Amino acid sequence: MPASITLANLTYRTPDGRTLLEGLDLSFGPQRTGLIGRNGTGKTTILKLITGELTPAGGTVTVNGTLGVLRQSVQVTPGTTLAHALGIEDALARLERLDAGTGSLEDAAEADWTLLARLSSALAETGLPDLDPHRPLATLSGGQRTRIALAALLIGQPEMILLDEPTNNLDADGRAAVADVLAGWRGGAIVVSHDRELLRRMDAIVELTTLGAKTYGGNWDHYAERKALELAAAEHNLATAERKVVEIDRRIQAQAERKARKDAAGARKAAKGDIPRIVLGGMKRRAEETSGENARLASRMREDAAEAAGEARAQIEILTPLSVRLAPTHLPAGKTIVEVSELTGGPAAESPVIRNLGFALVGPERVAVTGPNGSGKTSLLRLLTGELTPVSGTARILGSFAMLDQTVSILDPAETIRDNYRRLNPDEDENACRSALARFMFRADAALKVAGTLSGGEMLRAGLAATIGGRTPPQLLILDEPTNHLDISAIEAVEAGLKAYDGALLVVSHDRAFLENIGVEREIVLG
Repeated sequence: MPASITLANLTYRTPDGRTLLEGLDLSFGPQRTGLIGRNGTGKTTILKLITGELTPAGGTVTVNGTLGVLRQSVQVTPGTTLAHALGIEDALARLERLDAGTGSLEDAAEADWTLLARLSSALAETGLPDLDPHRPLATLSGGQRTRIALAALLIGQPEMILLDEPTNNLDADGRAAVADVLAGWRGGAIVVSHDRELLRRMDAIVELTTLGAKTYGGNWDHYAERKALELAAAEHNLATAERKVVEIDRRIQAQAERKARKDAAGARKAAKGDIPRIVLGGMKRRAEETSGENARLASRMREDAAEAAGEARAQIEILTPLSVRLAPTHLPAGKTIVEVSELTGGPAAESPVIRNLGFALVGPERVAVTGPNGSGKTSLLRLLTGELTPVSGTARILGSFAMLDQTVSILDPAETIRDNYRRLNPDEDENACRSALARFMFRADAALKVAGTLSGGEMLRAGLAATIGGRTPPQLLILDEPTNHLDISAIEAVEAGLKAYDGALLVVSHDRAFLENIGVEREIVLG
């Protein structure tokens, strides 16, 4: 029987009693399925319900087949070895006892004689060298630990695998390793991800929204095409339904005006005495009955039309797209904004990660800094901004600039978005502040949110508003891995903001789709 996972009428409530999932029906088979949705819609929760880490408030989870799980981050505890992380500690110890001549008959009977060959193959498939399995896991980088977790899945060979944001914090080679493992996977896979390149490798996409879950056959591109058509149809239906409500209101108003004119005419005739009193009484009674019936009919028609409009509106998630118009930077096309010459340096002066680097950024160029993890990308940015002192050579920014790192540390988490903006733009008044924040979707009370309570996408939008949203945006914007931990809708909002910016961009990112969408023209490859 093929491996499968079925969620039937599943309901889950958070510890504070908030309903996150309700009446959810989903099924996953032996194919690669991308699970997408905005942060907070319950994607990771679904994975934890499948593994049994969380208990549903209602409904059932049925798993047929063995499960393997790749977490968002690989936890490291003191003394953890690669063998432990790979799940082969006991099997490896058994082989080592037999090899040393101290093994028992039970060891010989239960020995996994193919283990070492599978280990070597799994490490190679995930782009790792033939590492010593007794090596401490803490000596590996974050990207290497993710590869070890992938290798554990290959060694264990479960029938269904669950991957939660597997490409976060990985360099281009690491992302390629994840994609290659999934491309060759013969079982089922559920992949929670905002990596659009990885989602292009999927066989199906499941979108989780506040309206529930919907499955789309095909990869990310097919989903995006279908979604655009559905949204256009839903918006057309809503516009039609709302026009009907307006038309019924107009008819009701016209009918009321006709009745008022007729009543006035009748009152004038009655005042003249042209109509016998008994006839006048009958006319009044019939008019009141007709008026009451018409009012009830009009009320029913309006209720039906309003209900239809409500149903049409419910088919559309209310997503206000970010469409930004920014003040110009006045950066001349021929002006050199960044100049790096014979640059050597890094966090440790005795072992610099940057050596003899030289480049220039001229005019409103959009340049990406790429390279494997550890090649010095963030160090280069810190050398440029003066946070690090070069060992030799020069790194200069020849104009105004702003830098947003992964945590948007320019924002004080204890201050509101509005107060952060005023602090970073002291020459602008309250009206300019509110106008800039509104352009980045922080209108009215939304501007009074405390920065420390914002989601990753909101934090980055607030950082963009405070740096490039004012009257005099900087001529250069420096970004360090801006899309890490953002959902796809947040990434698209950030892309929209950056498209409207006419200054120079220097961006560290492994997200190829993001770099393409913001118009990167050139790469500086380190390592």
